[in-house]
Amino acid sequence: MSKTSNHAYVAIGLMLFALFFGAGNLIFPASLGQHAGTQVWWAILGFVITGVGLPILGVMALGVSGCRDAQELASRVHPAYGLIYTVLLYLSIGPAFALPRTGTVSYEIAIKPFLGDPTQTTLTIFLLIFFAITLWLSINPQKLLDRIGKLLTPLLLLAIVALIVKSFITPLGTYMPPVAPFGTTDSDAITMGFLDGYNTMDALASIVFGVIIVQFSVLTGANTKKAILSSMGKASIITMICLGLVYIFIANLGATSVQSIGILDTGAPVLAESAKILFGNAGAIILAVIVLLACLTTSVGLVTSCATYFQKTFGGLSYKKYAILFTVISFFVGLWGLKTIIVAAIPILMFLYPLTIVLIILAFVGPIFQNRQCVYAWTMGLTVIPALVSGLETAKISLGTISSFFANYVPLHTVSMDWIVFGLIGYIIGIFYKAATPKKNTFGKIEA
Repeated sequence: MSKTSNHAYVAIGLMLFALFFGAGNLIFPASLGQHAGTQVWWAILGFVITGVGLPILGVMALGVSGCRDAQELASRVHPAYGLIYTVLLYLSIGPAFALPRTGTVSYEIAIKPFLGDPTQTTLTIFLLIFFAITLWLSINPQKLLDRIGKLLTPLLLLAIVALIVKSFITPLGTYMPPVAPFGTTDSDAITMGFLDGYNTMDALASIVFGVIIVQFSVLTGANTKKAILSSMGKASIITMICLGLVYIFIANLGATSVQSIGILDTGAPVLAESAKILFGNAGAIILAVIVLLACLTTSVGLVTSCATYFQKTFGGLSYKKYAILFTVISFFVGLWGLKTIIVAAIPILMFLYPLTIVLIILAFVGPIFQNRQCVYAWTMGLTVIPALVSGLETAKISLGTISSFFANYVPLHTVSMDWIVFGLIGYIIGIFYKAATPKKNTFGKIEA
């Protein structure tokens, strides 16, 4: 590969890293480290699988499938399913969870640590200002925002690297025993880490970002499917290394911080308090400003993406009105606070993540069964069942005999991995159904 091509895939890899990497992602490995304690390295292994591996596979799945966007890929199950799934996906990474999370993470890291007695009123005023600026920038997009975003990601990364290095030079403490929900066994830690990786929501966003990466690969000279996949694959290695290292060392920071600051509700104050101890108020203020601006650029990107999708798909309202709607919703959701948003998101993530993982896998193995809809439909149809059960149970909704049946007779249900069994059974049924059912073309005639 030529030197120019090398520069191209490095640039794409760093761009993909910037798309995934936000201040919100930092809070989850920090919290994981605090709870995992001595089991932190096994826990982060599971976390990296879902927090790094799955997002990269999601991006690659778009390239492999040849689909134009997430809805087209999901529509291989059924057009109605494709629409419902994509709407839920955009709402999750938009006004329901990820978008209000940008405001509350900003508050927890950039404002709250410096207030003597923070109140709900201070959170309300901050979110009002934060989302007003978000709306203004979303409605009036300008090159300045892109330039700020490109500058802030390296600055945020530099600040985190400084925090990590200082934590190794002057450790905040030693590893403590794991606390609930983490157990003492290695397998428990890996499983909890795997499930904690859902919180990043990066796998959900990955099949949205995949379209962007395919487009940039084409712009940098890849003009065949093989060349596009090669470019995406090499760029993804860079992204994986960057994301993985950040998650690993932030988790370690969280694991060693407990002796100094105790177990905190979320990872945001873990970072803020650790920065104050390691660098004093001046260092904490610098981190706070960078995180605040990084969250702002992320919030603008999310509003823009969601408003564009809904305006294009449903119409009815203009882009500007959709942007206003999603910003206002995000403001009111944000008033519940960061911890509540994280807890409320878990049932939805327990439902959406199995569907996303299976969809990604099907995109890769699709050529084996000629991407027949029957295989997609059977596999996803059965996967929906345990995903829905896990989501409802996580939301503390009693399912009576259904819950008892799953707990007693369904393998892997206790670790929320029973969707693997259902998905595999659905795939096998789909393959047999495909073999027994001739494919019809668009005119209803049986193909040779």
